Amino acid sequence: MNDDLARDARPVLHEDTEKLTKIIHEGGRTQPEDRPLLVCKPRKVESWRIFKIMSEFIEGFDVIRRYGLAATFFGSSRPMLHDDSYVGAEELARRLSQKGFAIVTGGSSGIMQAANKGAFEVGGASVGLNVSLSEAQDYNPYLTEKFVFDHFFVRKVMLTYASEVYVYFPGGFGTLDEFFEIVTLIQTKKLRAVPLVLIGREYWEPLLSFIEKTLYEKYAAIDKADMKLYTLVDSIDEAYEYITKNVSC
Repeated sequence: MNDDLARDARPVLHEDTEKLTKIIHEGGRTQPEDRPLLVCKPRKVESWRIFKIMSEFIEGFDVIRRYGLAATFFGSSRPMLHDDSYVGAEELARRLSQKGFAIVTGGSSGIMQAANKGAFEVGGASVGLNVSLSEAQDYNPYLTEKFVFDHFFVRKVMLTYASEVYVYFPGGFGTLDEFFEIVTLIQTKKLRAVPLVLIGREYWEPLLSFIEKTLYEKYAAIDKADMKLYTLVDSIDEAYEYITKNVSC
């Protein structure tokens, strides 16, 4: 091994790590005013974009590592202040917060606001991981810590690795996307098995029936055991009991 290779192979020292982190943070904040969206395969990736992505990963992991026990809530972002799902999310978050869980959401409205509100009002940790969109998503007012990402995929990684349980209320494409992403990561053993709790039979049963009848029985595209990676409940009491019995930090 020549000297150059030997130097490249040496362990990264703490001082080196600090320097790299500083460079990434500075690079992440040194961006052109006109920042085109990355919507197709680029001919080149600008250095500022790479540093910004790295900066978001570092800062995002800095946020989520502060919480030893956490529950992430997913669901519709549409206003539903008097909807059963909103009321249920607020109540479940309140009870889990009193049990010592940090409550993590996307930080915006709808189910996210309900969950954050439930935790906030009992003095619990209420975390919002938001994303910068063309149609602005405002933070809800019930957060004890918040962070906004420019890159959706970085935010999704943070939400994926943030918690010891993932709770899904009725929602749209984003909610379904998060459910299928996390269940796939657990199925392929890229993420340790943690409880995935689906709340609301009326909403979830048609999808779960499709998974069982079409994916499993008709096309054999999944294994029978894969349908045990998630649990369907129909009440907040059921959800709370299941989570407190099956979550370990």
